[in-house]
Formats: sequence, C-alpha cells, structure tokens
Amino acid sequence: MDQLKSVPTGEAARNTNTAPTKNIVDTVIAAGHFTTFADAINAAGLTAELGAKGPFTVFAPTDEAFKKLPAGAYASLLKDTGKLKAVLHYHVVSGYFMARDLKSGELTTAQGTSLTAVVSSSDVRVNGARVTKADMVATNGIVHAIDAVILPKNWQLLANAA
Repeated sequence: MDQLKSVPTGEAARNTNTAPTKNIVDTVIAAGHFTTFADAINAAGLTAELGAKGPFTVFAPTDEAFKKLPAGAYASLLKDTGKLKAVLHYHVVSGYFMARDLKSGELTTAQGTSLTAVVSSSDVRVNGARVTKADMVATNGIVHAIDAVILPKNWQLLANAA
C-alpha cells in the first residue's frame, strides 16, 4: 500500500485506488457518521434505488447535520414517507461528480427541482451547506458529506407541535 504514495499525479494517479466495492448505501453505512441519513433511506424505501446502477452523486448530511433540524422535525419526516422521499431525493443528483468536477450553478436533483452549487478554491457548498468530506467513491457514484440537511426553495421542516 505504501507504494501508492509515489505514483505521479495526473491520469495515472486516478487509478491508484482500488475499485470501490460498496454501493452508495453501503458506503454511507460504512462511513459511520451518516447513521441518521442511512436510517432515513431505509425508512423511505430508497435502499434499492440508491443501490442501483446509477451513477448518482449524493450530498449526504452527517449525523451532526440532522441534529441542527428543529426539534421533532426528523420524527415528523419519518411519519410522512412521501415528504421524506422528496427530501432525500433532493440530496441526489444524477451523474458522477467528483468535487473537482462541480461548477457553480444549478444541479437538477432526483426530486425534480434544482439545488445551487457554489464552488470556490476553498470549498464547495450546495444550498449553503458545506461539503465537509468530498469524493467518497462508491460502485454506483460519489458521496459528499455535507454539514446541513438541504431543502428545495420555500420548503421548511417544522418542529412537532407540543
């Protein structure tokens, strides 16, 4: 494994990693800090879809991102699978986009509306959420960790009424 460090950059360097063995869902589960997102995928019945051929680019909120939601918002989502599916689909873009491939502008999500990517030399953001870990390669796409749950324009996740 140590010999991989001496491979030159450029085209040759791209092929130094062994091919991924896990699909997007398994990659998210194995990472260990997307348990809430993985549970939501399962609850929404999207495991087979996100395990399918793809390619998909997934902007996956970390467990910390879910903790930023209003109290009870996640529990409410789990009870409304239609809305849960829509929210999760909003985190998925068709195609294979490494961080270096992303450009500032609109990306159409699997939910059907666009999210806005802002790419600078220092970071990548989607709808204001910062990509905190980029380019987790899966057999059927790419996973980027983000620090917030993103929603389509004018959508809100409300806290449960007491």
